[in-house]
Amino acid sequence: MEIVCPIDAQFSDQIAALLKPPPPQEVQKYFEELLATRQCDGLKVKPTPHYGKGVYAETDFKEEQLVLKDQMLAGAQHSSNKVDCLVCSYCFCFVGSIELQIGRKLYLEQLGVSPHDECRMQKDCYNSDASVEEDDSDVEDQQASGECSSSPSKDKISLPKDVVESLFNGEMQLPYSEKFSLPPIVSCPGGCKENYYCSKSCAEADWESFHSLLCTGEGSKSLSSKALQKFIEHANDTNDIFLLAAKVISFTILRHKKLKESRHEGKGKQVISESIDFSLLGEAWKPVSMGYKRRWWDCIALPADVDGSDEASFRMQMKELALTSLQLLKEAIFDEECQPLFSLEIYGNIIGMFELNNLDLVVESPVEDYFLYIDDLPLSEKGEVEQTTKPILDALGDDYSICCQGTAFFPLQSCMNHSCRPNAKAFKREEDRDGQATIIALQPIAKGEEITISYIDEDLPFEERQALLADYGFRCGCSKCLEET
Repeated sequence: MEIVCPIDAQFSDQIAALLKPPPPQEVQKYFEELLATRQCDGLKVKPTPHYGKGVYAETDFKEEQLVLKDQMLAGAQHSSNKVDCLVCSYCFCFVGSIELQIGRKLYLEQLGVSPHDECRMQKDCYNSDASVEEDDSDVEDQQASGECSSSPSKDKISLPKDVVESLFNGEMQLPYSEKFSLPPIVSCPGGCKENYYCSKSCAEADWESFHSLLCTGEGSKSLSSKALQKFIEHANDTNDIFLLAAKVISFTILRHKKLKESRHEGKGKQVISESIDFSLLGEAWKPVSMGYKRRWWDCIALPADVDGSDEASFRMQMKELALTSLQLLKEAIFDEECQPLFSLEIYGNIIGMFELNNLDLVVESPVEDYFLYIDDLPLSEKGEVEQTTKPILDALGDDYSICCQGTAFFPLQSCMNHSCRPNAKAFKREEDRDGQATIIALQPIAKGEEITISYIDEDLPFEERQALLADYGFRCGCSKCLEET
């Protein structure tokens, strides 16, 4: 059965123009401007003989030297990670305090909140003026309605409820926790209970770039908060890659509005009567146009439990899933002047861009650092301190060290081509405590040399590597692969 989206037929020419790869000169100019804003001296993006574009060294790099710190175009924390880690929704650094991070996690576990039960984490239980009792009664109502079925892990030793609440409410201070201070929590400007920030600047940046259209609070600029909530629930139940696609569409719509306001500044109401300006949409889309794309249902890896004979059926199911997600998003944030963005072709290519170019978003937990610090205390101090900290560590179990986890698209990192013998890798140093991508040299890199990373486990046998790389749409011809053929 053919899946049809009316916008695809109505705006086929405009959609094709948006998906057409930009010319090399435009790509080079764009990335030169972007590099000027990044912590990455000595890099250049330019065409490569075989793979479109690549990142090249403009200076010599030593082994373990920082090559690039890249800010994401769009990223999201996995919904299943939100019980464990409370982070800034824009830069993804941890917020609040060590006590709040621990108390919140144990409090939610004691209430039986599942990592996938995001609706219950939207309660305003992170603000100082919200009482535990109010949240507790609200959650109990939801438990009675069958919305939650999980319970704390059996291999953990539970803390008394009053201790958990004291940590959660900030009434209890752990020894030496002041050495691991975190930025205070800033609430969402739109009043939703899903996004929190480390600073007013992060809150404003997220609002202006993405969140004003994707907020479910009273201040949301979406067409319908109810429709938006349905979209979010569908994404959390199926694939949270749809949340990233929604961020890209929101980002482009908001850029389009700003560009339009800037272009027509001083022209007043004359703007309202104008027809859709597709050149303006193309300019708003430019940051997204730089990413390599394929339709998601064409490039998603076939799961191990799906037989090859069922591949066509599987890919059709993925296309249907994407269409359902798109229809829900359209009801929530549709913009008449940006209609091509709501075509299935554009939506599928946005999701495919994330599927092919995503880098894991990882931020190490300060809670782990705290307990490691306690463990390294001199024996003369450690015994007394552990009378307080050991029961808490026992209650957390192995989960004490869980880091912030998500996925993101990084414009410059995504330009780095693959090699099974890479000269660089994504690696978080001790000082890297936010969601930026950090690329480190694995070996000395000479000026003029292409900087490569590995998209897969390069230690796998040749045939397995080639099979995995086929999902990216190419057959690797690096020096290692040539040696093994």
